[in-house]
Amino acid sequence: MKKDIMSMNLAELTEEILALGQPKFRAKQIYRWLHKAFVTDFSQMSDLSLELRRILDDNFVIFHCTIEKKLVSEYDGTIKYLFKLNDGELIESVLMQYKYGYTVCVSSQVGCRMGCSFCASTLSGVVRSLTPSEILSQIYMISLDNNIRVSHVVMMGMGEPFDNYDNVLKFLSLVSDENGVNISMRHISLSTCGIVPGIMKLMEENLQLTLSISLHAPNDEIRSSMMPVNKKWGVRELIDACKKYTDTTSRRISFEYAMVNGVNDSEECAYELAELLRGMLCHINLIPVNEVTETSCKRSSPARIKRFSEILSAKGFAVTVRRELGADINAACGQLRRNSQK
Repeated sequence: MKKDIMSMNLAELTEEILALGQPKFRAKQIYRWLHKAFVTDFSQMSDLSLELRRILDDNFVIFHCTIEKKLVSEYDGTIKYLFKLNDGELIESVLMQYKYGYTVCVSSQVGCRMGCSFCASTLSGVVRSLTPSEILSQIYMISLDNNIRVSHVVMMGMGEPFDNYDNVLKFLSLVSDENGVNISMRHISLSTCGIVPGIMKLMEENLQLTLSISLHAPNDEIRSSMMPVNKKWGVRELIDACKKYTDTTSRRISFEYAMVNGVNDSEECAYELAELLRGMLCHINLIPVNEVTETSCKRSSPARIKRFSEILSAKGFAVTVRRELGADINAACGQLRRNSQK
């Protein structure tokens, strides 16, 4: 079976190249073709001999995604991609432009098993996890298609990153490698619905990324009705893990809070949230929930969101209301799925 060459770090690739009887410097050449030029076929590695390219093709495969469909927002220029993987499975990714540069929202799984009530990604369950190369390829193909350098990555697309922990960690090391695309860890956000063992494992890595917690409720009753994961790791256990994480890493956590009309947007919820997070090194990101056809979740009114934000701010928290990007092409938070809709 051919080996997944783009999921290898430089040390692993060097070992493979030496085992094929090739000089060590070839490994760095090949690595740069993969992670700087974003080639999808060994025939494109023009400074390698035809014989070496044949040897590579006999032993390795470059897993990459191809563009199946592309939708561009009429309002803000956000681009949503439907990508086809080598086995024919489909995922979605999003390119967003900000003043500071280009951000790509990547998927880590084909579908999702977490079952959150407001999210389209979980509607058909999970098919499989993505390899490091398949996560990388989303960034590389978007970079090539737009002739840009991506400067920021958010792992907030399809899938639960901690349900694919090892591959996600390998992706993070590859995407931040100075020999490759070299995106700073400080420009990467990783989101989880609250898998406590994953938070504790990531804490030991002590990476300089931003950990985002999809919290969405201040107590077990509301959160369990929205997020099945809460029945395994409740709010108190989750927050205790987050406190340990911030104490150990000195990294501020971002708490994501989707505002759902009549569910979690009352003044009482705001005060309860403030008490739950009191004293934590954190930022609260309020998200007017993006409506999904198959769910009954409706977004809170602007007045209710404003009042919720005011209560938290008065309690001393840093609070923002997320700017909606790509809603007209179903590219906003919680709207990605295994087929492209507009």
